[in-house]
Amino acid sequence: MSLIRNVGTIGGLTAISRVFGFARDMLLARMLGAGLAADAFQLAFTLPNTFRRLFAEGAFSVAFVPMYSRELHRPAAEGGGEEAADKFAGDVLSVFVWVLLAFSGLAMLGMSGIVWALASEYAKVPGKFELAVLLSRVTFPYLTFISLMAMLAGVLNARSRFGPAALAPILLNIFLITGLLIGNHLRGPHGDDRIVAMALAVAVALSGIGQFLYLWWETRRAGVKLKVTAPRFTPEVKRLGALILPATFGAGIYQISQFVDTFFATALPQGSLTLLKLADRLNQMPLGIVGIALGTAILPMLSRHIHTGDGAEAQRLQASAFEIGTLLTLPAAAALAVCAPAFCTAFFVGGKFTPADGAIMAQIVVALVAGLPAYVIVKILNPGFFAREDTRTPVWTALISLVFNIVLNVWVVRQWGIVGLAAATACSASLNCLLLYVILHRRGWFHFTTRLASRIARQLVATAAMAALLYWLTPQLAAHYTGSWFARAWSLALLVAAGGTVFFAVAFAVGAIDKSVLAQLRRRRPARTKADDEILEVE
Repeated sequence: MSLIRNVGTIGGLTAISRVFGFARDMLLARMLGAGLAADAFQLAFTLPNTFRRLFAEGAFSVAFVPMYSRELHRPAAEGGGEEAADKFAGDVLSVFVWVLLAFSGLAMLGMSGIVWALASEYAKVPGKFELAVLLSRVTFPYLTFISLMAMLAGVLNARSRFGPAALAPILLNIFLITGLLIGNHLRGPHGDDRIVAMALAVAVALSGIGQFLYLWWETRRAGVKLKVTAPRFTPEVKRLGALILPATFGAGIYQISQFVDTFFATALPQGSLTLLKLADRLNQMPLGIVGIALGTAILPMLSRHIHTGDGAEAQRLQASAFEIGTLLTLPAAAALAVCAPAFCTAFFVGGKFTPADGAIMAQIVVALVAGLPAYVIVKILNPGFFAREDTRTPVWTALISLVFNIVLNVWVVRQWGIVGLAAATACSASLNCLLLYVILHRRGWFHFTTRLASRIARQLVATAAMAALLYWLTPQLAAHYTGSWFARAWSLALLVAAGGTVFFAVAFAVGAIDKSVLAQLRRRRPARTKADDEILEVE
């Protein structure tokens, strides 16, 4: 299975999930605006979600997938194979489930202290701190179920079955949209916003159960037989634990930065946290579709090449991922930066979300997307360490970047508020990206080639041409961004179509797109054979 097809599967399903998430946030903005209940829910949603990305999808996945993949593809004569891999996964599950339950239980008991540490300023607004604590307790069980789901996703990903894990987040957004609609109905036209926020919190918890059950069913369909037994700390489980601890920090710089940003955002005027999270939704669209897809697809494939001693293929795989990542994120970042006022106004302004909220949100988007290429490239570079079971090196790069982010926040938040905070996050991600590449290059694990540099330079030419057109066209359509839903839809569609057409036309003209990549996308997929499960080919 090629990298292109894996990324296409993950990215396509993630795109659908992002669309549902976008619809969710549009409804949330109109129903709650950027007020007390919205801020309280955003904090309650941030806590389990950030822990999930940090521990389950971050540290756990990058440590578990290479170990499970190694057991799965090791010859049975050497103690590997399907049975050995399933036994390892079962041992991990038997320990992991109790760790999650204990952590979630303790967190719920100490939720007042956690919320105070992140948002002590909420106590100055009557009822806001108490609502944030209550909603956080309701949402936190989501962490247990979604973390178990992440483990099942790792099992499927190691077997080149990327679809189910990419499909599962769609269930989250369906649950949340349903919760919004039910909550809005229960409160009535002039009811309490807290009713909507509570309905959302309940929907978060239920979505975790739904996603876990779906992935459990998919693993059974894949022929994986996991048994939950009494917890046993086998040598392999201990090895996994030793890898997870540093990976928690190394793989989670973006998530740890989210906690830092949350701390600073909650000290700013009411609504700041909500505006930051809604703006990040636009930033997350290309990040989730491209960055997460590439990072997920590349790790098991890179692990295979490294374990077989094929350094040349490992280099080629990362270079291909790098090229694909910049091809998609450079124009996305430029388009979001130029069209931010149009997108924020057309999508979000309405109901309780005011034009002033939309203007601030647009500035936040511009600041965030400055770091979008770096966010995605980090997802490509980190597997270069994790596939070699080196989870310590990213710890140091992440630590340097995080300290830089905190110091920068202390300075810029005073002068530029929430916009400065977003810009600091982008700068710290860029620093982390640079440090990771320098170390990979010095160790001889990955290096920039002349071909790759030439391709990216041509991508920049195409991106500049697209940005110039959008810079001229966006203000020409300004009157339509606040019009009817039809006027908003066709004006944004025109921006997207015009920008995309110019980018790809110029990209083809200057040779920014590798024609072999398009050939892979057009190629009909052959019938799946046993060899597809045994050999991961980078075409």
